[in-house]
Amino acid sequence: MTKKFVAAAIATGLVLSLGTAGLASAQDKDRKTESKTERIADHVAKEALVASIIGLDAATIKSRLRAGETLAAIAGSKTSALITALVAAKTIEIDAALAAGKLTAAKATILKTNLTAHITEKVNQVRGPGMGRGMGKGHGMGKGHGRS
Repeated sequence: MTKKFVAAAIATGLVLSLGTAGLASAQDKDRKTESKTERIADHVAKEALVASIIGLDAATIKSRLRAGETLAAIAGSKTSALITALVAAKTIEIDAALAAGKLTAAKATILKTNLTAHITEKVNQVRGPGMGRGMGKGHGMGKGHGRS
């Protein structure tokens, strides 16, 4: 169990070293100005964190998510540790954005207040394959925005 927490700590450090991004919907405006490279690096770091805690490779996790499983179902007994690690990583991102002047102290407090509930909801959410690129502005007709 200690190895997994060390791996989670390393992955969290990787998240910090690769940049701060994705602070829930409050950061949507900043994400538009953020480089694609930073977003990809952040996504890869988060995948590594999740994979290290669950103990499965990222490809297996993605496949099972596309098949309709929730991240909580995939994590099983490790769900609590996963949520804790994701909350810790996101808290570090919020603190970094606050220190960089990207967030006000009030906004950071609001984000942290709802953080555990938000992440728990995401971990329990069924994602499925998404709708792919559809008509209009490049988005499908459903809630999912897959990358077909």
